[in-house]
Amino acid sequence: MVMKMKRLLLLLKPLTVSSPPSHSPPQILQFLENRRKVHHDAINFCQAILQKKSVEWKAVLRNNLSPPINDVDLVVTVGGDGTLLQASHSLDDKIPVLGVNSDPTLIDEVEQFSSEFDATRSTGHLCAATVENFEQVLDGILEGQFLPSELTRTMISVNALHLSTYALNDILVAHPCPASLSRFSFRIKEGDKSCSPLVNCRSSGLRVSTAAGSTAAMHSAGGFPMPILSRDLQYMTREPISSGAASDLMHGLIKHDQTLVATWTCRKGVIYIDGSHINHAIQDGDIIEISSRAPVLKVILPHHLL
Repeated sequence: MVMKMKRLLLLLKPLTVSSPPSHSPPQILQFLENRRKVHHDAINFCQAILQKKSVEWKAVLRNNLSPPINDVDLVVTVGGDGTLLQASHSLDDKIPVLGVNSDPTLIDEVEQFSSEFDATRSTGHLCAATVENFEQVLDGILEGQFLPSELTRTMISVNALHLSTYALNDILVAHPCPASLSRFSFRIKEGDKSCSPLVNCRSSGLRVSTAAGSTAAMHSAGGFPMPILSRDLQYMTREPISSGAASDLMHGLIKHDQTLVATWTCRKGVIYIDGSHINHAIQDGDIIEISSRAPVLKVILPHHLL
């Protein structure tokens, strides 16, 4: 079945790169300039391919994006996972997205410069294309050979009011100062029925990830990777203090029909959504509900994730 795709949005990571200190070694300066050039070339390449196709399209820098995204049939992001994440915050469950990793990491390069600086480029975990296969993947989408997968996102509510942004990777609930203690309690519920005892926590925060985000910060903190299409969420209390008998409850799953209900008991707090750029302030006594009942995100995934 051929997808009736007429309109396409090309969402671009900006070309600017962070300016290193003037005393940086020449190889670092050259590396950063090369990153800018490779990304620039990838943008030009993708636009040249689109000009050959029978679709209407427009290019927008992600900094200039005005959500929500609508009136298009496909979003193509050119950058890395960060650009795809930003697109996801403006998408409902109808418009699919394809990620193009514009500057993939080269393992040999990382090893070559490991004693001098970090030569890691873009991870692009959710990106199904690079410049090497972009036209092939795009044609597969247009011809109906490549269909999007439905990724679970996280719904968050504070005092029964839903936040407008759904997390594709993870959320972190913590004190705004990383050196300060976070105090909260939580339990898992299914409807009005409690599925776990109340857990009282003093820690550095609470992280909840989707399957898509389980290989990122959650995995680094000791969590486990989940099947990419799982509808469950994974939670972990970060660095709990004197967990005692409740230690087994500090890390686990929130099933797709369950909700984690937490009460925040610090004067200040923040819910960070998919990193630090999107956040919501909370205060003492706020009730936070976290579940996988958010609309899914349709993503063309790399074959190795399926």
